[in-house]
Amino acid sequence: MNKHFSPRAAVRKTWYFFLGMALVGSLQWASPMEAIAQTEPKTLSYSELLQRVEEGQVQSIEYDPATGVAKVILAGEGNQPHTVDLFTDNPELIEKVRAKNLEFLVKPSTDHSATFGVLVNLAMLFIIFAVVVMVLRRSAASSGQAFSFGRSRARFQMEAKTGIVFDDVAGIDEAKEELQEVVSFLKETERFTAIGARIPKGVLLIGPPGTGKTLLAKAVAGEAGVPFFSISGSEFVEMFVGVGASRVRDLFKKAKENAPCLIFIDEIDAVGRQRGTGIGGGNDEREQTLNQLLTEMDGFEGNTGVIVIAATNRPDVLDTALLRPGRFDRQVTVDLPDRQGRLKILEVHARTKKMAEEVSLEVLARRTPGLAGADLANVLNEAAILTARRRKSEISTLEVDDALDRVTVGLKLKPLLDSKKKCIIAYHELGHALLMTLLEHADPLNKVTIIPRSGGIGGFAQQVPDEDMDIGPTRSWLLDFITIALGGRAAEVEIFGMAEMTQGAASDIQQVTKLARDMVTLYGMSNLGQVALEIPNGQVFLGGNDWNRSEYSEELAAKIDQQVRAIASHCYAEARRLIREHRPLLDRLADILLDQETIDGEQFREIVAEYTQLPPKQQKLMVAQLS
Repeated sequence: MNKHFSPRAAVRKTWYFFLGMALVGSLQWASPMEAIAQTEPKTLSYSELLQRVEEGQVQSIEYDPATGVAKVILAGEGNQPHTVDLFTDNPELIEKVRAKNLEFLVKPSTDHSATFGVLVNLAMLFIIFAVVVMVLRRSAASSGQAFSFGRSRARFQMEAKTGIVFDDVAGIDEAKEELQEVVSFLKETERFTAIGARIPKGVLLIGPPGTGKTLLAKAVAGEAGVPFFSISGSEFVEMFVGVGASRVRDLFKKAKENAPCLIFIDEIDAVGRQRGTGIGGGNDEREQTLNQLLTEMDGFEGNTGVIVIAATNRPDVLDTALLRPGRFDRQVTVDLPDRQGRLKILEVHARTKKMAEEVSLEVLARRTPGLAGADLANVLNEAAILTARRRKSEISTLEVDDALDRVTVGLKLKPLLDSKKKCIIAYHELGHALLMTLLEHADPLNKVTIIPRSGGIGGFAQQVPDEDMDIGPTRSWLLDFITIALGGRAAEVEIFGMAEMTQGAASDIQQVTKLARDMVTLYGMSNLGQVALEIPNGQVFLGGNDWNRSEYSEELAAKIDQQVRAIASHCYAEARRLIREHRPLLDRLADILLDQETIDGEQFREIVAEYTQLPPKQQKLMVAQLS
């Protein structure tokens, strides 16, 4: 078979053939019609023809039996023909023509039906031939693909041109330092092996989604400049048994041929989960793939010069044999960035953005605790999109604030009309915001708003978490947090009464219940003593995130419930007391919020300071803002 045969070319040639035949046929059939159109013959009736023959005015007659039309040349009119429709049998005309001794010619027209039939048959045979060739080509390609299932689908680059270096990775300095040694191993292998150092075989990047694990692997490849293989863990497993193990063998075979080199496996938990947790037992295709991976990384055969970098956000589900030294010698934790790390990340992503001078990336970094690098990049990108939609030339603070709220809270909806619902929502959110400002151990308020958001959010009061608590939240902070969560319900009851309380506090109550129970059963912050009464589930194949009840009596369970209710009741009573004592302040704040729909933290603290003394933490924040 011709290697250069193309099904599309065959189809294209077939269409060209049909168009050519149609053009030739149109020319052949059109020529007599054009001749007739040029002569424009006149018509005679059969009786007129008989009369003209009788009078001797006819010179000649040319008869076409295929069409039943005769062309008559009259005397004295030149060669201009006249047409006459004749019958099948014309005995009278034949008799008179013989009597007058006239020229009578029978000239049948050319019949193209046989030629056209042959052409149609040839065209059909050509189409059938083209279809057969296409089917054979496709079957040959599919059979070749069937034999390539066991080949690795890793993307290979002889010289890693990822376009990313360590300078493009910010906010995760500890992880960069760990991987900098890997780059040194790859660039200067002899310097380490000369003193007996062994190159690490594997580096496992562990961290939440969006923290930059894949970005780090690209940076290592870009810095080292060695051959680079990249593949996802899910690409090893197929529906055919043995394909995953074959692909692992093929991948490491190619890597050894190009050593020293890097292999990056993204989402390795797709293939590296603990063995023996599935229903199918040890014959599972995924487990066979994992067994082959374990053998290739540290088996009887050496694996010199090949470094495997893997990324996952679920290290708890990985098989222990995969995590031991000799396979993954190093486990690098890529945590969420701190304030300085977020500032560096924002500076990296702000290089390509037109930022106004008023935009403070340091303030934005302080307001975004818990956000990963991907989230911060999304915030600046959303700010750029909003700027373009508003037809501005630079990204201002307003776009940054709106983009942050859109990413963290939800899409802004149309403001509520003046109604009782809007008033209740205002007092509910002000209940949270006022307690954030009055309680001593609470995190400061960033802003409070009653502009609704997508997802059924009528408004929100936003805090700026204090990241200086390195030891974690204290008991006093937890109690103040529960009090703040119950502030919305407390404000509804104090202002509108028990009959007007709404279901807006449902999520707050769920959060309070979980946190109070954790204080009793996990943190030992109750009268029941320093005992962990609940333990993690530990069943990986069932999720592994739930908490199981430990073996304790029903009497102890009742005491746990009493302690949880006691904590919630105490904090709720404290919230109602503070709101009751500061009712005039709450009413003034409600008037301002209903008018402006949003109050930022600085303005909120200035108004509260006019009525009462702020806690020391809030006073320091006001002094810092004024300075």
